Amino acid sequence: MFENLSDRLERSFKILKGEGKITEINVAETLKDVRRALLDADVNYKVAKDFTDRVKEKAMGMNVLTAIKPGQLMVKIVHDELAELMGGEAVELKLNGKPSIVLMSGLQGSGKTTFSGKLANMLKQKQHKKPLLVACDVYRPAAIQQLHVVGEQVGVPVYSEPESKNVIDIARHAIAKAKAEGQDVVIVDTAGRLAVDEEMMQEIESLKQAITPDETLFVVDSMTGQDAVNTAKEFNDRLDFDGVVLTKLDGDTRGGAALSIRTVVTKPIKFVGTGEKMEAIDVFHPARMADRILGMGDIVSLVERAQEQFDEEEAKRLQKKIQKNKFDFDDFLGQIQQIKKMGNIKDLAAMIPGVGKQLKDLDIDDNAFKGIEAIIRSMTPKERQNPEILNQSRRMRIAKGSGTNIQEVNRLIKQFEQTRKMMKMVTSGGMGGMRNMMRGGLPKF
Repeated sequence: MFENLSDRLERSFKILKGEGKITEINVAETLKDVRRALLDADVNYKVAKDFTDRVKEKAMGMNVLTAIKPGQLMVKIVHDELAELMGGEAVELKLNGKPSIVLMSGLQGSGKTTFSGKLANMLKQKQHKKPLLVACDVYRPAAIQQLHVVGEQVGVPVYSEPESKNVIDIARHAIAKAKAEGQDVVIVDTAGRLAVDEEMMQEIESLKQAITPDETLFVVDSMTGQDAVNTAKEFNDRLDFDGVVLTKLDGDTRGGAALSIRTVVTKPIKFVGTGEKMEAIDVFHPARMADRILGMGDIVSLVERAQEQFDEEEAKRLQKKIQKNKFDFDDFLGQIQQIKKMGNIKDLAAMIPGVGKQLKDLDIDDNAFKGIEAIIRSMTPKERQNPEILNQSRRMRIAKGSGTNIQEVNRLIKQFEQTRKMMKMVTSGGMGGMRNMMRGGLPKF
């Protein structure tokens, strides 16, 4: 995401390269290019103009320190203004009710149902909540079934009344059920609707009045660009929602919605969807997003994702095995599963400062570990736990069973042995061993 905007902004800052100081002339030239980059990214014209005006005002009022180049100072100013443009600080959900109620709204196809499942999963896993999903999309064929499938994926119950078309009754019955069964968050998935559809808009207004949600979220597909901003404004005028959810930020999007929507509707972006997996949901942090737009990576989010998968007891167990040189293929497979749970591989790598740009044109398959997993899963339990018994005949059987060849099996086993030797020196456990393995490089399949 934001790749084109990042490249354009980088080129804009180079206009100041070699300049000894910031002047009205070179700032004007730089900001003209910045404004053009924002407009090309589908940012609202007024938002882009106001943004560059503020940057110019700050830049002209600053003295350039001898240790800092004008281009570097401009990057800092643009970074701070980008973060402010997108809201300044992350804004949490208000979950004060008993149960708390979250009402989802948005256009059809924006990803409300999938996001409802992601939100339920996040609240369950990270905040130890007991959510209940409610199927109030009574118009779209198979919508109720889709929510049940999503609920099953994340292990969250779903309330539905397939024979009823009265969304207010369905929501009220669900809330009563949640109270009776001790569920503390009710997430109400509604039908997609157009702002020009008066009957449908009236329905969701009435639903909001009837259940008085703690949070009303507007879910928008970020790939729709400036149309997303206009739609958000129309919905906000009717619903006065509490926050915005941007879905599909992992797609080929110009990013204008993320940069414009906060200013136009004056409501915070609370979450972003970054992939198809149920774990692919992030709290929206404006400063971190500004880092990524300017090619600075997002190491804080990367560390947070790693910590979410970090199991202290498992780390202690692995540390003991590593010290005894007993780290085996079962442990190796477990570490791979932890990495995969953190999200899309290319997206994770892009969070490392300086790496994202290098990977821009590379096609990194999200199934990069598929060949490795196939080889390990083709081993018997005894072979996984005792890699030293993997003789030539066993390796040939594993190659055949995994759909690879003997060279690939040999390469993996050799690298595993090298990794195991390195990991014996690791005392931190957990992700440390995986980092050493990554330095040695993975076999390519």
